[in-house]
Amino acid sequence: MKNTIKGILFDLDGTILNTQKMNIIPLQKLILEELGKEISYDNLIKYCAYPGKQTIKMLGFDNIEDSYDKWVKYVNEFEEGAVLYDGFNNVFKTLYEKGIKIGIVSSKMKKQYEIDFIPTKLDKYINCAVLAEDTTLHKPNPEPLLLGAKLLSLNPENVIYVGDTIADEIASKKAGMKFALASWGAIDISKTTADFILNKPLDILSII
Repeated sequence: MKNTIKGILFDLDGTILNTQKMNIIPLQKLILEELGKEISYDNLIKYCAYPGKQTIKMLGFDNIEDSYDKWVKYVNEFEEGAVLYDGFNNVFKTLYEKGIKIGIVSSKMKKQYEIDFIPTKLDKYINCAVLAEDTTLHKPNPEPLLLGAKLLSLNPENVIYVGDTIADEIASKKAGMKFALASWGAIDISKTTADFILNKPLDILSII
């Protein structure tokens, strides 16, 4: 198994970056302002699995673009920004040195990706980044993951996808990739059928 892995694709939010609080608290503020409703933090966690504009639509906002832009503004004003999970500096450096191709496949918009991920300086190790604007369909559809494999010039069976949601897992299976669950960011792991369950980022190195 290990010898067949030539590339790893990573989700961002809840996998590489802890962005839950910085997204949900501003979303609560937006919902109260525009919809006049209070929705609990716990009841909004499930929306972390979806692209931002899809979340806005699902919650029933009238003007998707304007409400999304306001949410992004509130997110970027939030004092506690994106935080890199411990161990990823070592993980990316080691994968790079071993010749494993690295990519990002995320539902995050490119502008937000540049704000949240580029400051980590891990982008120097990656070969590709597939973001919300790059595909018509999004996870759990496999299209973004298949594009990631294509950009890595690898067959899907030689790629592992690391993510934290059921949408990530479904997309992996449909794409013909192995799936590794980032349990540190997952909300519920009781129903997972992941090929690997990772307890900490450094565990990634044990499956290559």
